[in-house]
Amino acid sequence: MTPIRLVVADDQSLIRLALRVLVADEDDIELAGEAEDGPGALELVTRERPDVALLDIRMPTMDGLEVLRRICADPVLSGTRVVIMTTFDIDRYVFEALSAGAAGFVTKDTDPGEILRAVRVVAGGESLLSPSVTRKVIGHFSARTPGPAVEPHPRLSSLTAREREILGWVATGRSNDEIAERLVVSPATVRTHIGRSMMKLGARDRAQLVVFAYRSGVEIPE
Repeated sequence: MTPIRLVVADDQSLIRLALRVLVADEDDIELAGEAEDGPGALELVTRERPDVALLDIRMPTMDGLEVLRRICADPVLSGTRVVIMTTFDIDRYVFEALSAGAAGFVTKDTDPGEILRAVRVVAGGESLLSPSVTRKVIGHFSARTPGPAVEPHPRLSSLTAREREILGWVATGRSNDEIAERLVVSPATVRTHIGRSMMKLGARDRAQLVVFAYRSGVEIPE
């Protein structure tokens, strides 16, 4: 099996060392390089074209958000998924990072096993967005933009009633199994509806569906 190629970028040498040591014991993950600032991270990702880039959101010269934007804007780097590292569960950058194409988030105090899981999950094409982070993203965005939907998706009307309902559940951060349990359907049915919604709305991944759902004013269950 080909190892997952990972790039790490953080301005704290201790964090980079910890991640280097963490990855060293994993047969299925290979550290392709590390950087200490934004320009270095972008140059490294452009050169190495890793499967996953783990980026600190706050770095000197160019922050992780700008590096994320440039990675997502470059068709050559379409195979690189980005996971943002944050000091806190939520800050003012998170919703913007989701909109720009982040595949997920981890906090720096996350259990090491969860960081490895995050790398594997996004390398497999999924998004990593826990219910707790999702709820805080929504709450934070709601507090900044009260009132009606700010940017309804132009193809929202193409969704069926069931697809729209499940889209709302996706925006809670729950897994397919959890959504299926709530709606008393099979996980396969949930996956099918999510897949169709992604195609109709042109979403890159599950994380972007959350953005579309909230900005479009879709009803989001508690």
